[in-house]
Amino acid sequence: MEMDAPGTYVLELELPSPADIAVGALGMLSFAPGVYAYVGSAMNGLRGRIARHLRADKKTHWHIDYLLREATVTQVWHVVREQRECGIAAALSDRCKGVAGFGCSDCRCRSHLFFCGGMPVLSRELVGLGLTASTPDAWR
Repeated sequence: MEMDAPGTYVLELELPSPADIAVGALGMLSFAPGVYAYVGSAMNGLRGRIARHLRADKKTHWHIDYLLREATVTQVWHVVREQRECGIAAALSDRCKGVAGFGCSDCRCRSHLFFCGGMPVLSRELVGLGLTASTPDAWR
């Protein structure tokens, strides 16, 4: 099944109110309310990684785990069998404000989390990058 394949994903998140969150080694970060996009990869399978992100009961391992305590995933974007995490992050950095150091400790990117303000993640751009959208329920 396509969702069990490796690939790259973007979690579209909604943070309803301002939040100060301790994010592992990054320390205390202040997040404005609004829409965020988190870019990740799952080379051992998209379904397992995304389902983990959507679970409330989990150990905090990645930077995104800390933010997901406060934010809700509203849309999941993905592309199968491709490791395009940094390219997608670069494309989003042209349109949204990156949160410095977030989610990119294993690459040279400035960020893999982007604040998109009050607008949804740029659907047209993500479709143009070859990603497909689905609801979070499709991954549970």
